[in-house]
Amino acid sequence: MMVYLSFPVAMFWISNQAEYFEEYIVKRKVHNCTEKQELEDFKERMRNRREQKMLKQMGMQPEE
Repeated sequence: MMVYLSFPVAMFWISNQAEYFEEYIVKRKVHNCTEKQELEDFKERMRNRREQKMLKQMGMQPEE
């Protein structure tokens, strides 16, 4: 019975200890920033590719 009560209390205590998760959260935020930028770059490349494909189908090549 004591194990059933102490396990949730211990998990709650551990999850509320900031020093255990501070480094993890900081690394995750930095990683998410770089992923967002990569995703935006990818979206822009896909948009440009789709636009070029549509222009090609319409017979209108952009002047470069």
